[in-house]
Amino acid sequence: MGLLIGVDVGGTKVLAGEVAADGDILRTATRRTPGRRVSVTSLEDALTAAVREVAGPRTPDGVGLAAAGFVDVAGERVMFAPHLPWAGEPVRRRLTERWGAPVTLHNDADCAAHAESRLGAARGASSALMVTMGTGIGGALVMDGNLVRGANGMAGEFGHMQVVPDGRMCECGRYGCWEQYSSGNALVRFARARVIAEPTVLTELCQGQPEQLTGPMVTAAAEDGDLVARQAFASVGDWLGVGLAGLVAAFDPEVIVVGGGVSAAGDRLLDPARIALGRALVGAEHRVVPEIRVAALGPEAGLVGAALLARDR
Repeated sequence: MGLLIGVDVGGTKVLAGEVAADGDILRTATRRTPGRRVSVTSLEDALTAAVREVAGPRTPDGVGLAAAGFVDVAGERVMFAPHLPWAGEPVRRRLTERWGAPVTLHNDADCAAHAESRLGAARGASSALMVTMGTGIGGALVMDGNLVRGANGMAGEFGHMQVVPDGRMCECGRYGCWEQYSSGNALVRFARARVIAEPTVLTELCQGQPEQLTGPMVTAAAEDGDLVARQAFASVGDWLGVGLAGLVAAFDPEVIVVGGGVSAAGDRLLDPARIALGRALVGAEHRVVPEIRVAALGPEAGLVGAALLARDR
């Protein structure tokens, strides 16, 4: 196959890349995701700009889309996306016509799980639970080497499990969802709430304006030893372990892979998650607790998986 492009459409960023047959990313392009409250056209314009920058004068032989939302079992429509404007949109058909190239459409966490199962941290495992942490939380399950997609293609929306009754309002419209306590948004919210009351490195990074604080700033401050930033990761990691305990009880995977942008923090995020998983998992002392691994393909796992699925199709 010639030019394969994967596109990861997240809540804050569009990342497109040319992917080689072995999964190597040859070149990338990014665009800002316009947000949920803008027009669908604005979002698809951003996708188009990123794809065209990667392709240059060439016509892609296949484009795989990894969408942060509910994708129907036929792979034609994004039925609902908490952080994007798509709602029942015929995304695959419309972009195939617009780009003049075959397009495949999958949930972003499914794409990441496929890539990690084939090439990454879950390679060789009989079963794997994938959790992607970005703006929100996505998830996927691989059993016997195959993605478990569910009757409607919407399995794995773990981020919207309720973990706190009557908790924080989520962008999905409900309350107390897991991703409100363990995600990139949760990390930044924790830090913003403390950055003025407890002046730290973070205060300098955002120039005293909490609304300007970003996830990469919190990560950088944590690496510099900032106490508030490290507390933010400890909180998000603890909630990650609490949610994983329920999933492990339900699915009993051989391994857990954590990907997405927040996973770049590595053990700063995963160490508290491991402790919380051991604490919260029922019967932990009588079973093998699955290992939690960072996605080997990093935040680009969804992009790579989307391209691989486009190739397979």
